[in-house]
Amino acid sequence: MPLTVGNPRVKQARKLSRRSVRSERRLFLADGPKAVEGALERGVVVEVFATTAAAEQYDALVAAAGTAAPPVTLLDDRALASLSDSVSPAGIVAVCSFLDVALTDALSAGERRLAVLCADVRDPGNAGTLVRTADALGADSVVLAGRSVDPYNPKTVRASVGSLFHLPLALEPEPAAAVTAAHDAGLTVLAAEGAGELSLDDAAELLARPVAWLFGNEAWGLPAELAVLADHRVAIEIPGRAESLNLATAAAICLHETARVRRSRD
Repeated sequence: MPLTVGNPRVKQARKLSRRSVRSERRLFLADGPKAVEGALERGVVVEVFATTAAAEQYDALVAAAGTAAPPVTLLDDRALASLSDSVSPAGIVAVCSFLDVALTDALSAGERRLAVLCADVRDPGNAGTLVRTADALGADSVVLAGRSVDPYNPKTVRASVGSLFHLPLALEPEPAAAVTAAHDAGLTVLAAEGAGELSLDDAAELLARPVAWLFGNEAWGLPAELAVLADHRVAIEIPGRAESLNLATAAAICLHETARVRRSRD
């Protein structure tokens, strides 16, 4: 019989909605088929919960989970919903182990060497979107630095749509240390800044090199003392009347231009 909301295993999994518990147990919840699929591919699944209907709908995923992790545990609808913060739960959730790697390992990942450094990104949705964008546009790693949101926050995991499991992720409490580590790894650090001295349109020679893009907080951008540590401060030309771009849009433009330049030189 499917487990109910009062079952001790369900209660223990539900506690992972709290950051303190996640940090203590180094476990988090991945909600939905894309997240569970990515977690299985990454090899970080500890346990999978699903409703009977979801187990039938995602039978191939359930079969994969059965070979890669303990057998899938069936829950009733109410118990499964208690593990999800989605308005319309997909019916399948995985308990996963933390997957962040050492900063030096993240910055040395990949052949083309493209890293994304995020300083003090506070919104879970923005953080997840940045990870997804980095993954889509060929970045080799993402670093969440400073007082950034917990990458294992359910909203961050969901917003990444599985991309959290596709590329190395590192956490660094000090943004300046992340910039220093990028330099030490042989990366040219480019700070995305509206008042930058270099236009993105003129940055092709730089973008062809091993690069770390540095992005700041959603509301106040990069502090001056951090931006000055970058090798260059790069501005996106805005021909329209908008004062600025939001964080995810700016990151997408910078990373897309980097990918375009590199494709043109292959």
